[in-house]
Amino acid sequence: MLKDLRKEISRKENLPPFVIFQDPSLEDMAIQYPIKEEELLQITGVGAGKAKKYGKPFLDFIKQYVEENEIIRPNDMVVKSVINKSGLKVYIIKSIDRKLPLGDIAHTKDLNVEELLTEMERIVSSGTKIDINYYIDEFVDEYHQEEIFEYFEEAESDSVEDALVELGEDEYTEKEVRMMRIKFLSEVGN
Repeated sequence: MLKDLRKEISRKENLPPFVIFQDPSLEDMAIQYPIKEEELLQITGVGAGKAKKYGKPFLDFIKQYVEENEIIRPNDMVVKSVINKSGLKVYIIKSIDRKLPLGDIAHTKDLNVEELLTEMERIVSSGTKIDINYYIDEFVDEYHQEEIFEYFEEAESDSVEDALVELGEDEYTEKEVRMMRIKFLSEVGN
């Protein structure tokens, strides 16, 4: 039902469904039943930007569903440990704002570039904009940028694997697709 709601909103907004909320976020909503914005902020992949922009119809829907079906929502039985994720997030955002090379950002935080990309994906998936054009322009061919961006505009899924199959694994790298997906989600979804 949440996927149907997402699809309806994505049609109205003329955006791919994954830009609204990604599947892991919907799955977490189906377990946690958030009915207030502060509860929505505790959902995987949902930050303040996404909660403000797209949260209300989901919260209204979930609240009505909980009431109609007399569902007992999980309280704070599960404590999620956050190992200074917010500090890392702030550092990454500030470093990108200063246009530092991604390799330097990763090295400073004892990450490899793939782990840094994963953190950046979490940042944009939760609704925060980041501008990595300075890095993309240096390392991704202009034609590839255009092709990948256009792919995500039409795609039903944000899957890197699907994108590589569709675009051609011989011609495009996983890193290129991931960086362009970050750019796409940041520019279109946030």
